[in-house]
Amino acid sequence: MAILSSLRRRSAAFSVAAVAGATAVGVCLAVSSASAGTLSGSLYRDPSSAVVRWVAANPGDSRTAVIRDKIASQPQARWFANFNPSTVQSEVSGFIGAANAAQQIPVLAVYEITNRDCGGASAGGAPDLNQYQTWVSNFARGLGNQTVIIILETDSLALLTCLSSAEINARNAAISTATRTIKSGNPNAKVYLDGGHSTWNSAGETANRLRAAGVQYADGFFTNVSNYNSTSSEANFGRGVISALNGMGISGKRQVIDTSRNGGASGDWCGDDNTDRRIGQYPTTNTGDGNIDAYLWVKPPGEADGCRFTAGSFQPELAFSLANGAPNPPTTTPPTTPPTTPPTTPPTTPPTTPPTTPPTTPPAGDGCYASIAVNQWAGGFTASVTVTAGKSDINGWTVTVALPNGSVTSAWNAQVSGTSGSVGFTNVSYNGRVLGRQSTNFGFQGTGTGPGVSADCVTN
Repeated sequence: MAILSSLRRRSAAFSVAAVAGATAVGVCLAVSSASAGTLSGSLYRDPSSAVVRWVAANPGDSRTAVIRDKIASQPQARWFANFNPSTVQSEVSGFIGAANAAQQIPVLAVYEITNRDCGGASAGGAPDLNQYQTWVSNFARGLGNQTVIIILETDSLALLTCLSSAEINARNAAISTATRTIKSGNPNAKVYLDGGHSTWNSAGETANRLRAAGVQYADGFFTNVSNYNSTSSEANFGRGVISALNGMGISGKRQVIDTSRNGGASGDWCGDDNTDRRIGQYPTTNTGDGNIDAYLWVKPPGEADGCRFTAGSFQPELAFSLANGAPNPPTTTPPTTPPTTPPTTPPTTPPTTPPTTPPTTPPAGDGCYASIAVNQWAGGFTASVTVTAGKSDINGWTVTVALPNGSVTSAWNAQVSGTSGSVGFTNVSYNGRVLGRQSTNFGFQGTGTGPGVSADCVTN
């Protein structure tokens, strides 16, 4: 799917107001004595991100080694920005399944709010807020039950200039409902709302907007996706927001900071023409600050803002500029070249929730049915497969997928037999029983050309 992750950056001209607002709410400039936030564990590296695909397709490019070692090696957010209510559940489930199999924490950036970016470079989103809630409900059904990080609607609260008072109230209600929907779908989801950044709205104003949008139901807020401000500036700003929220009776909220491009100079919001940017701190949940749950790469380094290049497109020129001269990743990060065959075993603690709900139009007969969503790129693909029971319960299934021009390299939530031609996928211990008209999911990754949109399914 297209990842529409470019976002408008706001001018640093707002910095005076931001500082004034932070002072008004009593920002504490002392570093927190706590060692870390509430998250722990390694973050998931998406093997099908745009930068990973570019590195694989350009082994001879002089920039490849730097981009591979310092950007493609790192976990980044997967953006869900297309209005696709009929397929979003299977796309989310496939991504979550791969992360769960790796026993790592995935980061998902939801960017679907109606009238997003006020019609700017990243305009789009759901046609209206009713359809937005339908999309969010389907998104939440694919989240599983293990820890996930949700970056919910960048710029949706910091950028309100194009909305009327009634539209702002409707947006706040929609984000609050979306937060609770996601939490209901996966109680272990960590949801963070839009906090703008330290040179945009003041800490007090940001806290007011977060409260209006239901931050009390979320885990906290994120900052700096839409700018390049230093981590220290964002941390100080975050403490101001937390202090203001505490003053409103909303306690226990924490911050996550986007450090994907804040290792160099700040200033002009658009990074397409700047060569003084650098990647910032590598992604981690080990922040050493009790107010900050994680440093994340939400905006993927190398994806354009929409000024010089098409918004959201991966540009190796930008990626190289960000990575060249930056320090090497910590030695504890995953290897830059993943294993040929990643683990195919299920998570240590298999999901205990019942299978996810079926497609809008369930099968009419008995047996089982399989549908496939494919993410294809030059030289490879990932596939998310939804297995749906017919009218009666089933107690085991096998899906046979035709791969005449592809080869399977890894799978999750299924046992695989064969690698090319006719490939069989059989349920594992925890997802073989599927109630009538209900569904479960598995996925696989491969080289070459992926399968079609359907496959044969038989009960065991």
